[in-house]
Amino acid sequence: MSHPRVPAERPNLVRAFTVWRRNALAWRKFAISSLLGNLIDPMIMLFGLGTGLGTLITNVEGKAYLVFLVPGMITFTTMNSASFEALYSAFARMQIQKTWEAILNTPLSLEDILLGELLWAASKSWMAGAAIVLVTTLAGYCSARMLWALLPVIFLVGITFAALGLIMTALARTYDFFMYWFTLFITPMGLLSGVFFPLSTLPELIRTLALALPLAQAISLVRPLAEGHAPEHALASVLYLTILSAAAFTLALRLFRRRLLG
Repeated sequence: MSHPRVPAERPNLVRAFTVWRRNALAWRKFAISSLLGNLIDPMIMLFGLGTGLGTLITNVEGKAYLVFLVPGMITFTTMNSASFEALYSAFARMQIQKTWEAILNTPLSLEDILLGELLWAASKSWMAGAAIVLVTTLAGYCSARMLWALLPVIFLVGITFAALGLIMTALARTYDFFMYWFTLFITPMGLLSGVFFPLSTLPELIRTLALALPLAQAISLVRPLAEGHAPEHALASVLYLTILSAAAFTLALRLFRRRLLG
């Protein structure tokens, strides 16, 4: 993109919403297939692992394995959906479709675009996570008692991983670059953060390191809420995810300004 250098400004929520709305309108054309794709794959994994391993593992932290697995899959699916949207879809709009370049020729700023992309990725991941919450609640594996707190937490999880994903998008030159993010960060984090087995089974050093991962902090909020009670250290985990999101988004903004505006 070739644009004159302009001073950084604070993103405007109203203008950012127009970017969010543009993405939502484009997505609406294939919303049903997208939602089904976001739901079917994790549900197959959830009930496949839950019922299969559930016959071998009858008790995990005092509950059936499938009940233990549900909150982890809610969080894992939200993370994946936010990551894919902030990486592949945002990169396509920036690099391939030149959507961002067109928007920059309007009164909107790069900061507005990035905030709109962040909110859209979080919204899309929220829909994916909320869909699993709905199905598992109806099936009796997720408590409805704390849904008023669980659903906003899912959105915060989406914000966190969307902000982290935008950093990678700012650095990427091709789609292949994103494989490093998934291979070196997302997949190992999914295995070490308590999605499929309790953190208490890990060696002490690895468990301490795992607790510093954003997915582990997210699960520490989602699992108790899905079970119908408040998390023990909710404020600390919410602050952790909020501060991480703000820091990641700020860094993404700086990287995008350097890349797109010089």
